[in-house]
Parts: sequence; C-alpha cells; structure tokens
Amino acid sequence: MLQAVMTQPGKIEFNEIERPQARNGEVLIQIKRIGVCGSDIHVYHGLHPYTGYPVVQGHEVSGVIAEVGEGVSGFVPGDLVVFMPQVTCGECYPCRHGMYHICDNLKVMGFQTSGAAQEYFPVKADMVLKLPPTVSVDEAAMVEPISVAVHALSRVGSVVGHKVIVLGAGTIGNLVAQVAQASGAAQVMITDVSEYKLEKVRQCGVELAINTMKVDLGQAILEHFGPDKADLILECVGVQNTITQAVANARKGSTIVVVGVFGQKPEVDLGLVQDRELSLVGTLMYREKDYRRAIELVAAGKLCLGPMITHRFPFRDYLNAYETIERLGGQSMKVMIEVD
Repeated sequence: MLQAVMTQPGKIEFNEIERPQARNGEVLIQIKRIGVCGSDIHVYHGLHPYTGYPVVQGHEVSGVIAEVGEGVSGFVPGDLVVFMPQVTCGECYPCRHGMYHICDNLKVMGFQTSGAAQEYFPVKADMVLKLPPTVSVDEAAMVEPISVAVHALSRVGSVVGHKVIVLGAGTIGNLVAQVAQASGAAQVMITDVSEYKLEKVRQCGVELAINTMKVDLGQAILEHFGPDKADLILECVGVQNTITQAVANARKGSTIVVVGVFGQKPEVDLGLVQDRELSLVGTLMYREKDYRRAIELVAAGKLCLGPMITHRFPFRDYLNAYETIERLGGQSMKVMIEVD
C-alpha cells in the first residue's frame, strides 16, 4: 500500500509498504479522506515546535472498517468510522481524572507519532467511533475539527440563550460559530478581516459576520447586542490583535475562551482581566463525548459543511494541496485529500 511521508519541510515522498493487519483490540481502517488543517501547514513550513521529520501526517480522517481484530466487537467491515488521534499514557494526573486530552505525555497522530496518510491504518478500537449511514465520507472527515469547536464551547457549560462573539472566521472559528448556534445561543457574531472567510461563514448560516477592518468591533457589539454586550467571547485566531480585542471588549464578569494556537507569546492586559473579573479559559483538544456530540450534530443536519470544503486533491497530489493553500494566500478553507 502507499504511504505519504513528509521527509522534511515542503517535501513529501510516497513509499510502498506492507499493508498492516488489525491486531488484538484494533481495527484496520481503509482511509477515504484526510483534511488538511492549520497545524499541518505549520509542519509543512517547518514551524511546528513539537514535530520532527520524517513524519506521516493525517489526523482529520474518515474511512471504512477493512478488518476487525480479535477481542473487538461493535464493528463490521464497511462501517464508516472516524478515530480520535490521541495517544495518552493513562497514568498521569489528567489521565487518571478523565482529562486524557491534556495528558502530560500526550502525542497526537500526525505530529508526535505516525498519522493516517496511507491507504490502510490500524487504530485501537476504543479510539474509533462509528457514524450513521446518512453521513458522507467528507462530513465524517470534518468530525475532528467540529469536536474542537464542541469542546471549546463545553468549557463554559451551556450557551443556551447566550450572546456569543467568535473572533476569527477560519475553519475552527466558522465551526465554533455554527456549533454555538446549533447549541441554542441567542445571538452569534463572528469577525474577521477576510471578506472571503466572512462570505463562507454567511453561506454556512451565520449571518452576523463583521469585517473589523471596516467596522469598529466595540460599536458593532453595542449595535447588535446592546449595552449588556456579549456573554462569551471565543478567540479563534491566535494572534495579538484578536486577544487584545477580546479583553478590551469583554463585558465585566464575562468569559473569554482561548481557542487559537499562538505562534508567538501575546501580551495580555491582566489589569483589565483583574479589574473586570474576566475569566480566561483555555481549550486544547476533545474527549469522546465531544466526538459523539459532533457526530450527533452532523447526523442531524445541524451544521452546514459543504461550503467549507473548497479544494480536493487525489492522494498522489498531497504536496500540491499544500502548495495550493500557500499560493491562494487565505482564499481557501478546508482542503480534502481523497485517498480512495
């Protein structure tokens, strides 16, 4: 079978390797789709601080069961599945207390350990979830980033009836806004400086999309939410400007969830955080319940995913996918690698 290996930044080689088998407690997945995410792009540029080379990428994945190992029940060949790409120790404090997604020794497939950029991939069955037949292979490959959004919102409990601001309309911001709406938020505002991304999010059903290069965020909040402002702000970019906007525009006593991954350490006005009794909450990955909620939302048709998938490439053109993302300079959203 074919396996794609990033041997160094900007270089992918294909190797012909022996097809693996499902061992005891495992299933073998025939990979169908691989989504390219922002962290993958960091690896492509050689800028991911926790990834070395060579590395097999692929963590936003869907596929079908090809083989079921001994001791595994609940799966049969042909089932459409996704898997959680976390490798945890099971022994540290977070793992012992149900917080395995922030394991002290966490490894993520495609970064610190091998991912699924190959035709067949074996996974421990307890990390695999089956999807209903109404879900497509494309939608299934979006479950991983949807789970990021689900978990981010779960960090503050229920958002029912809340006014929510999402800073950043990239893939994760778009999904955070959609999940917030699907979870009963009273109003959702999303911001960005890219009209391309804002138009995509409008196509996905989030109508209150604000370009902060053209409109002052503070004024927009007052106009649409009134003097009580927002109950919750989610920073989904990971840059200085948006965390500054979040702190400066947060209502006293409200919460800011930091979803974006910061490449450079930002400065945060802790004086405002202290004086206004703001809560700064971090969020990293997801747990199984977040995956199940993501699958539930997709299966129920509560999310609009089609407009987010903007480009497709066959498996052999893996490198071209990265080069296209680079060339388009922000004029793309979710790029899918089609393995079948």
